[in-house]
Amino acid sequence: MRDPFRLLLCLCLCLPVAAAVAAARAGERAPEPAPDPAFARVLARWDGDARADLQAVVVLRDGAVVAERYYNGADAHSLHDIRSAGKSVTALLAGIAADQGRLRFEQAATRCLPDTRGRALAGVRVSDLLSMRSGLDADDERAESPGNEDRLDQAADPVAFALSVPRREAPGTRYAYNSLTAYLTGLCVEGASGQPLDDFARQHLFAPLGIDHWRWQRDAGGHAKGQGNLSLRARDFARIGQMALDGGVWQGHAIVRADTLRAILAPRVRIAAVDPYADDYGWFWYRRTQHVGGRAIEVVFASGNGGNKLYLVPALRLVVAIQSSAYGRGYGQRRSQDILRALLAAAAPDDGTATAR
Repeated sequence: MRDPFRLLLCLCLCLPVAAAVAAARAGERAPEPAPDPAFARVLARWDGDARADLQAVVVLRDGAVVAERYYNGADAHSLHDIRSAGKSVTALLAGIAADQGRLRFEQAATRCLPDTRGRALAGVRVSDLLSMRSGLDADDERAESPGNEDRLDQAADPVAFALSVPRREAPGTRYAYNSLTAYLTGLCVEGASGQPLDDFARQHLFAPLGIDHWRWQRDAGGHAKGQGNLSLRARDFARIGQMALDGGVWQGHAIVRADTLRAILAPRVRIAAVDPYADDYGWFWYRRTQHVGGRAIEVVFASGNGGNKLYLVPALRLVVAIQSSAYGRGYGQRRSQDILRALLAAAAPDDGTATAR
């Protein structure tokens, strides 16, 4: 008969090891950090907002969810149309296509678009589209503009419409906010990759990020709308921001090359005179220095109608995703900025060192 003491000792030594192996095989992860009570108090301020169109706020710090709140019937599973913040996703897709050698930012846009012979797009670079300096007569602030987004949305053949918009000035000279150039950029990604824009996004951006539930509206011609109308869950929206904050890397895997991402986010044109919520525009991404409590805090962000925002705060290692359905109402943008500033006040060190490097 075996020594029962030795048998008991063996069991005591082996069981913890076996449990650890089983846990590893099961893919157990360390629990997420506890919610930040200061952030939670900030988000609770909007519980009683009578306008009832704020949907969600998710705050990440160092990639972990530290505050999360849903409003007005939304929850963690709700898909929400982020409107023109989808333009910033289109810029990331153009960057991925560039990383794959399928297009170059300084190439003529006509190389990746349908038949453009004899059209106003001659001489327009992909980078001109991305910075909204195409020179085309497309201005969403002017109802009479031939390339206004309402005309694009109403076109029976959006591609033909986009390619027919006349030139107003030389490419690369003047910024004018418009959806047409983002739509053309989406078409350019399709032409360069040989895939529909949403299929390219699924394969090269969403799937690598673990985003499996989303919807991208298509136009009358069947093309995903590179100018917006992408619907995401709030945490997935934030996940895109975390990847961008981390230099294009997600869980150790490069989604967008770091130098490509820097080019996308870099300020290209000063727009403070025409946009009350931004200082500079990059390639479908914005920048603004927020002054909170005497501190200068640089913020990079995506922005959509209604107050949809994806804020990156490098100096504080924060990502703030805000979803709101205040479409066409100016207070939506103001409210999102108020939420951001309240979070910055709760997060920023009181030493004047919060300016991003």
